[in-house]
Amino acid sequence: MTTIQEGFGGIAVETWERLVEAARQVQSRAYVPQSNFPVGAALLTEEGGIVQGCNVENATIGATVCAERTAVGTAVAEGYRDFEALCIITDSDPPAPPCGICRQVLVEFCEELPILVVNPEGSRECMHLSELLPHAFRRGSTEV
Repeated sequence: MTTIQEGFGGIAVETWERLVEAARQVQSRAYVPQSNFPVGAALLTEEGGIVQGCNVENATIGATVCAERTAVGTAVAEGYRDFEALCIITDSDPPAPPCGICRQVLVEFCEELPILVVNPEGSRECMHLSELLPHAFRRGSTEV
């Protein structure tokens, strides 16, 4: 198992572990009849709360919603707009980072978001959203 570097993203190791556990719990509720690839996400709000999300597939595939976007949508619906960290759990090795659409949705709220991707076997990788989407289309990009 890779350990989380103390202070990664300015977040305490204990908080990262809470995020891992929250992502693990919600992964089991994913609806994945097409891919059988359950994903759980746990988003840390600026206030210290944790909002969970899992992927929800659809027979049309295009209507599928990723775990990360489910977490963001739930957080926004609950009144949160400022995020401190994200943990994603997948069964893949290495653990999968957010897809391109999720990266773009996440950058809308936090360009420097620290992200931890994990899998049940203990593999862990730390990254920042700005590394995953270095030339993001940002709010204000369409202003004239």
